[in-house]
Amino acid sequence: MEIIAVVDANVVDLSTSVISIALIGGYHLYLQVRARHNPTYAIQSVNNDARSAWVENIMADKNNGLLAVQTLRNSTMAATFLASTAILLMMGSLNLMQNSGSGGGLLHELQNGIHLSRDIAQLKLLLLLATFFWAFFSFSMALRLYNHVGYLINAVNDKHHFRPTPHYVSRLLNRSGSYYSLGMRAYYISVPLVFSLFNPYYMVVASMALVAALYYIDRAPDTQPRNSEVYKHRRYRIAPKKEAVNDSMMAEI
Repeated sequence: MEIIAVVDANVVDLSTSVISIALIGGYHLYLQVRARHNPTYAIQSVNNDARSAWVENIMADKNNGLLAVQTLRNSTMAATFLASTAILLMMGSLNLMQNSGSGGGLLHELQNGIHLSRDIAQLKLLLLLATFFWAFFSFSMALRLYNHVGYLINAVNDKHHFRPTPHYVSRLLNRSGSYYSLGMRAYYISVPLVFSLFNPYYMVVASMALVAALYYIDRAPDTQPRNSEVYKHRRYRIAPKKEAVNDSMMAEI
C-alpha cells in the first residue's frame, strides 16, 4: 500500500508540474504574440524606448553627467542587492537538499502526510536551486553591463578617436535591462516551486496566481486619454505610428 501511495503521489506531482509549466509557458507565449502585434502592449518595450531616449538625452548634453551617474548607481545597487539575495536563497536550497537525504528534517515536515519519493523531492530542490542560480547569473550580467554603460555614456574623446554612438550605448543599456528582467522573472517562477514543496496542488494554485499577477505587471499603462487616436489603436490591437507613440510616451514618462 505504501508503494502504491508513493506511485500515486508521483503521478499527481508530475501532472501538477505539467499543468503549471503549461500555464506559465502559455502566458509567455501569449505575451510574445501580443507584443509582436502591438509593441506598446508590454512594459518591457516601453522601457526599452525610454532607456534609448534617456541615453540620447544624456549624451547630447554633457551637463547631464551627474544625472547619469546617479541613475546608473541606483540600478547597480538594486541589481547588487538582488544578486546577493539569490546567493542566500541558493544556500538555503542547498541546506534543504542536504537535510532531505535523511528521513527527517525540515523538508519531511513540510511534506507531512504526502508520500513523495526522496528523488522527486530532491529534483524539486534542484530545480529551485537552478532557478536561483539563473537569477544570480542574470543580475550579475546586468551589473556587468551597467558598469560598461557608466564608462561609455560619457567617453567621447576625439583625441583618441573614440566616439561611442548613443545607439550602441542604448543597446548595452537595454541588454542590461533585459538581464535584470530575466532575474526578476526567475524570482517569480520560484514561487510555484516553493509551494510545490508543501503540496503539489499548491503549485497549480500558485502558478495561476503568478500568471494573473504577471498579466497585470507586464502590461504597459495607457498614457493617452480614452478618446485619443492612440488609445483607439491600442484598443483594436493596431500598432500606431512608432514616432507618434514614442513622443507621447516620452512626454508622459
